[in-house]
Amino acid sequence: MVSLFTKIVDGELPCHKVYEDEHHLAFLDLRPISAGHTLLIPKKEIDYLFDMPDEDYARMWSVAKKIAAHLQSQTGCARVCVGVWGFEVPHAHIHLVPTDSMADFPPPPDRMNPNSEDLARVAKNLAF
Repeated sequence: MVSLFTKIVDGELPCHKVYEDEHHLAFLDLRPISAGHTLLIPKKEIDYLFDMPDEDYARMWSVAKKIAAHLQSQTGCARVCVGVWGFEVPHAHIHLVPTDSMADFPPPPDRMNPNSEDLARVAKNLAF
């Protein structure tokens, strides 16, 4: 099944394009956190960002940096924050969100409240 983003790349669905090169497309999010909230995708459909070949992955982050600098200069925001959720659309993508403070973000879901022993146990299990 072809992803929604591949349909955008193929011109089957419209988008508000911000940037395009041979390997990437960036367009405005339809449900933005702030004005200028941009999605950067690889044109080649890959479901999970961390499954991308290393060269493609590095190139995409380089493009994200270029777009972030442009968004900051054009919007006057304090920072461009980055999000990679990975579940909304089965096509790797990076959210670039112009922001002036953390107050610009919707509140996160409830977070865990581990104690030091819990953190030590998890760190031990994850260490490599």
